[in-house]
Amino acid sequence: MSKVIALANQKGGTGKTTTTVNLGIGLAMRGKKVLLVDADAQGNLTDSLGFHEPDNLPVSLATVLTKSMLEEPYESDEGILRHAEGVDLMPGNIELSAIEVSLVNTMSRETVLRSYINTVKDRYDYVLIDCMPSLGMMTINALAAADSVIIPVQAHYLPAKGMTQLLQTIAK
Repeated sequence: MSKVIALANQKGGTGKTTTTVNLGIGLAMRGKKVLLVDADAQGNLTDSLGFHEPDNLPVSLATVLTKSMLEEPYESDEGILRHAEGVDLMPGNIELSAIEVSLVNTMSRETVLRSYINTVKDRYDYVLIDCMPSLGMMTINALAAADSVIIPVQAHYLPAKGMTQLLQTIAK
């Protein structure tokens, strides 16, 4: 049974991507099959893993989510990149910004990412979703797809206040 974990915080610079990379590679080093999902239009997770031009990749998370929304067929491993340190990556890029807008008018818009993850998660022990620093539709999708959430946060007043807001959103 696969565990799906979203790494989320609406504040940027809290360590979501760094935690995703290190946790993913650490799990892979322990023999676990891990898929990292870059659900951030900035593509920082993709870039961090050495794919330095995420906007030029032929297939990304945006590609498969678009096909899913349009009910077009796609291969379950379409676009997944293999990394030398033992993790697989579904890359993200700027095209996810357009997905944010498209999701607003999509039926079952909160579960589009979950539908995609359900097609691949049986091959993995862990699916880690690196979220964008917002509470937009992609982050809502990641939360709806996840079994649990890791919220990287600094021990300061404003980040803690933001974490409280995120916890309220997760509860909803």
